Amino acid sequence: MDERRFYDEKEETKQIPLTCPHCRQEGTYPVRWMVRNKKSGVPAGANEEDKKQFAKARSYMVRIDNMVACRNIRCRKRFDLTGQTVFLI
Repeated sequence: MDERRFYDEKEETKQIPLTCPHCRQEGTYPVRWMVRNKKSGVPAGANEEDKKQFAKARSYMVRIDNMVACRNIRCRKRFDLTGQTVFLI
C-alpha cells in the first residue's frame, strides 16, 4: 500500500524570521510547507503489514521552498534556506 494513503496533505505558508547572508538585513519571509497529518484510522484494504506501518507513522511537515529572495531593495539576491527540511508534529 502506498504510504501517502496514511496522510491528509495540505500546503501551508509560514512567516519565518531570516537574515540575508549578503546584506545582513533581518526580515520575515513566507516559506511554503507541505503538512502531512496522519489519518485517524487505517485505510480500507490494508493488510497486517500495512497496519504495522500505519501504527508507526507520525504527522510531519516538509519544506517546499529552498530559496528566498532578499526584501532589501538594494540587495534582492536569492539565498538558500539552511537547516531542517522535515519537522515532526
